Amino acid sequence: MIGGLGARAGAVLSDVSSTEGRLAVTAAIALGTLAVGWLLLPKAVRAGERTASDWIERLVDDRLAESTEGAIETLRDGVPSSFLLRLAVGLLQIGLFALAGVAVLTLWGQFGLVVAVLPVAENALTVGAQVVVSAVLLGGAYIVSDVIETYVADLSADSDRITAHQEQLLTRLAQVGLLVLAGITVLGVWGVNLGGLLVGAGFLGIVLGMAARQTLGSLLAGFVLMFSRPFEIGDWVEIGNEEGFVTDITIMNTHMRNFDGEYVVVPNDLVANQAITNRSREGRLRIHMEVGIGYDDDPDEAAGIAEDVLSGIDTIANNPEPYAIPSGFGDSAILLDLRFWIDPPTPQARWRSKATAVEEIQGRFADAGISIPYPQRTVTRPPETAEADETVERVERTDEAVERAEEPVDGRQRDSSV
Repeated sequence: MIGGLGARAGAVLSDVSSTEGRLAVTAAIALGTLAVGWLLLPKAVRAGERTASDWIERLVDDRLAESTEGAIETLRDGVPSSFLLRLAVGLLQIGLFALAGVAVLTLWGQFGLVVAVLPVAENALTVGAQVVVSAVLLGGAYIVSDVIETYVADLSADSDRITAHQEQLLTRLAQVGLLVLAGITVLGVWGVNLGGLLVGAGFLGIVLGMAARQTLGSLLAGFVLMFSRPFEIGDWVEIGNEEGFVTDITIMNTHMRNFDGEYVVVPNDLVANQAITNRSREGRLRIHMEVGIGYDDDPDEAAGIAEDVLSGIDTIANNPEPYAIPSGFGDSAILLDLRFWIDPPTPQARWRSKATAVEEIQGRFADAGISIPYPQRTVTRPPETAEADETVERVERTDEAVERAEEPVDGRQRDSSV
């Protein structure tokens, strides 16, 4: 190949042998290069950009265009089209000037210098190609990640089975997987030994897994919570000793706001290992209360009054209807079990319904002559124990009388027989 180039260079030199001819050809090459590089190339690149944009718009359908619109706009904001245009023109100008330089050096008999520079140029072209391919891969991964986010958001909007937590987690997993794949591909383009890198990453993963077992446990528990869905954001839940509203769910923690306005963060591994009570899941909640009436009062009458009171409270649902039944014998009263529903279930509705029920039932029972007795206790003793205690008391009183009779009076010993 080099021999053929040398023969051609010799032929050119034989045709243009005089210095004046070489100067004329050199001037023509320079003028042609400047005219093409500074005048024609920018216009050609602009026309090609418009043609490519029109072709892409015709190629993609409406749904794909809507999905990629946000990503393309973001990419344009980060990398302006003017920068890309200048970059393309600059690369083409460099290539054109390089060809012009090779032609001039060959014309003046410096072809050996061109041959010596060829390996450097080849390496530069290889590195440039690798840079371009890497940029295309990373830019494409960036655009596709936004497309995935838009697609998952549309899928979540069309389906009630995907929660906001699941949408966020699926989007992040897909984006991380895509970026990892793009990064591995870029490393392969640059000739990095992926085998050794993966082995090192495996050992590093083992070390990190042993050092962060609790963190990994919370991470895995976050995935379990995502698929099991025991609660959602905004639900009124009780997790172990913590009770409140769920404000956020992440892969690592569950965030709650309790009734005192405190911000509570519970690790997901603790959430997965404790009993979870979701009071918002069914859309209504049943409340239990107990009230005691005297043993001399009529339980049926008291139950009827209690049901009538519960039915008239605004915060208590009438379907199913509230009811009161005698549930057992207490230490001082007959116990009535009051059961009613609140809809929707909120802490405010629970507190207000119970407080209103206590106030109104107490007043209605007082008007009807039904007592709510205090705790009472009666202590009794068997007859044998009572007689023995009386005997002991008489003996103790006799001993006390003897002791008082034996006390000295005016310095003389009192006669016990008196």
